[in-house]
Amino acid sequence: MTQTRKSTKIVAMMLTLTMLLSVFSFKAVTPVSASTAPRVSFYSMGSISTRQGISTYEVFVQTNDNANDQEVKVRYFYMPNLGWTDTKATYVTTLSDGSKIWRAVFTSYKCQFAIKYEADGEVFWDNNNGNDYTSANVIGAAPIASERLSVYQFSGRDYTINAILKNFAYEKNVFVRYTTDGWNTYSDQALSYVNTNSDGTERWSTKLSLEGVNTSSGFEYAICYQVNGQEYWANYFGANYDINYAMSPL
Repeated sequence: MTQTRKSTKIVAMMLTLTMLLSVFSFKAVTPVSASTAPRVSFYSMGSISTRQGISTYEVFVQTNDNANDQEVKVRYFYMPNLGWTDTKATYVTTLSDGSKIWRAVFTSYKCQFAIKYEADGEVFWDNNNGNDYTSANVIGAAPIASERLSVYQFSGRDYTINAILKNFAYEKNVFVRYTTDGWNTYSDQALSYVNTNSDGTERWSTKLSLEGVNTSSGFEYAICYQVNGQEYWANYFGANYDINYAMSPL
C-alpha cells in the first residue's frame, strides 16, 4: 500500500512538471504581434520606359517607424563591369497607418535591386530574403498596384489598365473608376481576372474605350480592390493616373 501511494505521488509530480514545462514552452514560441511591421519594405514598382535595351524603373518603399533621421536608398545593378550603384529615394506621402512612402527612380540594363534604410544611426535592408528584387516583383507590401505597360498601354482609342493584387480571398471585386471631365462625373468599369503570377499575386485587366474623349485634359483614373469587407485603392498616392502614366513618372 505504501509503495502504491509513493508511486501515485511520483506520477502526480511528473504530470505537474510536464504541465509547467508545456506552459513555459508555449510562452517561448508565442509569435510576435501581427501588427509589428518591418522597419523597411519594398512596396511596389513599375517600368517607366525601355530604349535600346536599357530601362528606367520607378520603385516605392515603405518605412514603419518614427525615426528623426531617415534616409532611404535603392541599391541597383546598373550593368556588367560597372556593378552596383545607390540612388537616394525621396519622401512621397504618409499613409493612414502612419507608415511613410518613398520613391526612387533608376536606369539599368538589368533590373536587380535591394533597399537600404538608415535611421538614427542604424542600417536596415530589404533584399527579398537574399534574392534581391527584379522586374517580376511588381508589388511587395502594397495590396494592389497599377501595372505600367509602357507604349502598349494606349493603343488607338483603347486604354489598357492592368492591376497586380495580393490574393487575400477568392471572392473579390476589382474595378477602375475614371473621369473624362476632371471628376465632375465619373464611371466605374470592372476588371477581369487574367492570371496568377509565380509569386502568388494576381493580374486583373480591362480596356477603356476613349473614342471621342480628349485624353490630354480631364482624363484620370484609380483602381479599387474590394475584399473581405475592406477597400484598397491604387491611385498613385492621391495624384491619380492619367493618359501619361505609361511614359511619365510622378
